[in-house]
Amino acid sequence: MGPPAGTPATETRHRVAFFETDAMRIVHHANYVRWFELARVEWMDEHHVPYQRYVEDGLNFATTRIEVDYKAPARFDDRVRIVAWLASMGGASLVMDYAVHREEQLLVTGRTEHACVDDSGRVRRIPAERRAGLRALLPPA
Repeated sequence: MGPPAGTPATETRHRVAFFETDAMRIVHHANYVRWFELARVEWMDEHHVPYQRYVEDGLNFATTRIEVDYKAPARFDDRVRIVAWLASMGGASLVMDYAVHREEQLLVTGRTEHACVDDSGRVRRIPAERRAGLRALLPPA
């Protein structure tokens, strides 16, 4: 699994650290959510605007939903690729999709949903010019 053809995606490479594993010597499930966050911020840096610019403008993307589908475990010292892409968006929201691979093996798929909020936590529309930029990054119809 991966992004639809023609969809801008970011590939983040990661070497699994020992501390990311659990008593069964596999990556603890919570770490995949952390990897999604790393990949989402890198995707924004590469394809949109750096996340830091949203922060400077008093905006953040609060996570409102996370889905993770585990297919095979990652283990200590594996080299994995986390692929991230924009799946959909609304006036004040983003949905990102992810696929985690070890070489060609698909380990995990996931989705996160985010609401654009101001520093007080109130939902705010994504600024119009940024919304237009994001719209151009959506999967082809």
